[in-house]
Parts: sequence; structure tokens; C-alpha cells
Amino acid sequence: MITTPVMPKASKRRRKTRTSNVNHRPPVIASKLEVNELELTPGKEHLVCPDCSTWVPITGMLGTPKLVPHHTGRAKAAEPRRCTAGSNRQVTIDVEADAWRTQLIEAAPTVASRRATKVLPKPKVKPAPAASQVKPVPLSAEQVRRVFRQHQQRCLACKGEAKNRDGQQLPCPDGERLAVTFLRLLRQEPRRQAVREFFARERRRFDRQYAEAAPAKRVSEWAAVLPKVKDADTRRSQVPVGGRPTEARSVPIVPGDEKAFDQRQAELGRRYAARTAAA
Repeated sequence: MITTPVMPKASKRRRKTRTSNVNHRPPVIASKLEVNELELTPGKEHLVCPDCSTWVPITGMLGTPKLVPHHTGRAKAAEPRRCTAGSNRQVTIDVEADAWRTQLIEAAPTVASRRATKVLPKPKVKPAPAASQVKPVPLSAEQVRRVFRQHQQRCLACKGEAKNRDGQQLPCPDGERLAVTFLRLLRQEPRRQAVREFFARERRRFDRQYAEAAPAKRVSEWAAVLPKVKDADTRRSQVPVGGRPTEARSVPIVPGDEKAFDQRQAELGRRYAARTAAA
């Protein structure tokens, strides 16, 4: 019978670090932590260590809850440093899991509302004109009448429904002011219309006179500049001496003084020979 050696089998490790050591510091109060710094899901209890700001599991939920020994940095990091101030520190769970979950759900919309929204381009608004550039628009009786009718429909005093403590009807100063303005503009309307018609007739007469005088004015202007135009045309038609191109010569160009030309050429030749010999 052939026997095979039994292969060694590793024992199952505990899921959480368990130790009887207890930190002497006061316990961490769960209700004093932020909602997002606590996790109370059954079987996944965690919280953020107040000393090193690291998520740490909570052990002993059925007895004395406390933080497991942990490091200050990330797991499997080089040169790990143990959090001695927060390891094995007791935790006081004074918050129900359902209440904590409700607060977490209610805080989600609040956080979403604080997020930056899309930046919309600001509409370009035309700058307001200066006070000296504002042109007042004259009021007409029809405009004031419409405003007065709208005021009467909204005002209780104008309708006769507003009364004082003695039962007397209250007057409406705004309605009275609008009524006086409407009557004044209504009396002035014939004169304003006459003034507008007068300016319209004058404008039409001026345009008609300008159109009739335009041809004669144009003729006089042309007559004033005609001598200068004729003088410019005359000077442009005259060609200065040497300006007109001449026919090409069939004979080669020869210098005027041939003896001086030969002497100058000989001198240039000697200078060139001396410069070549020196080089």
C-alpha cells in the first residue's frame, strides 16, 4: 500500500484583528461625527479615525466596540506607521443604524445642491445712455387716458370701496392727478396738433425747395471748378523735354574723349596687376 504524505494546510485567519488591549483615551462618540464619517451597515461597521483620518473597522459590536489597530497611511505602503493614539480606542455607538441611514439620505440632496452649476454666459446689456442723452417723449392724451383706466380698475378708492373708520369714502390722489393731466392734455391737443402740422408742412416745403435748387447749385459748383480742371488737363497733355522716348540708336555708344578714356583704362589695369601680385 502506497502512502502519500499529508500536505500541510494553513489555518483560516480571523477576519478582524481582535485583542484585549484597550486604549486609555476617552471613547469616540458616534453622534459627534459627521454623517459621511460613519458607516453603520450591519457587518460593515467603520468610521474615520479622528487622529489619522483613516477609515478603520469597528470590532466588538456585540460587547465593547473599539477601533482595531491600524496604520496612519494606505495599506501595503512603504514604512508603515502605526496610529498609536487611535488604535484600540473604544467607540460609543449612540446612533441607531436606521436614523443614521435616514440622515445620510437627507444629506445627499443638500450636497448635490452645493455643487457648481453650469456657467451660463452673461447676456450683453447695452449701456444706459447718459442723462444728457435721454430724449424725453412727449405724453399724449390717449396714453394718459389708458393709464388712468388701468388705475381705476385696480384702485379701490377710485371704485368707491375704500372708506375710513367713520365710513367716509377715501379720495385717491393718484387718480386725481391722472385725471387732471388727462384733461390738461386734452385741452392742449388741438394746439399740439396744429404745431405738428405746421412743422410737417415746413419740412415738406424745405425738401421741395432743396430738390428744386439742387440742379442749379450743382451747375454753379461745376462752373466754379471748371477752370482748374481745364488747367490740369492742359498741363497733363504737355510732355516735358526728355520725357518722350526716342528711337534706339543703331551705332554703339562711344566716349566723348577717347584719349582720356584710354588713359583711365590703363590706370585701372595697372592697379589690378599690382593688387594681384601683392596677393
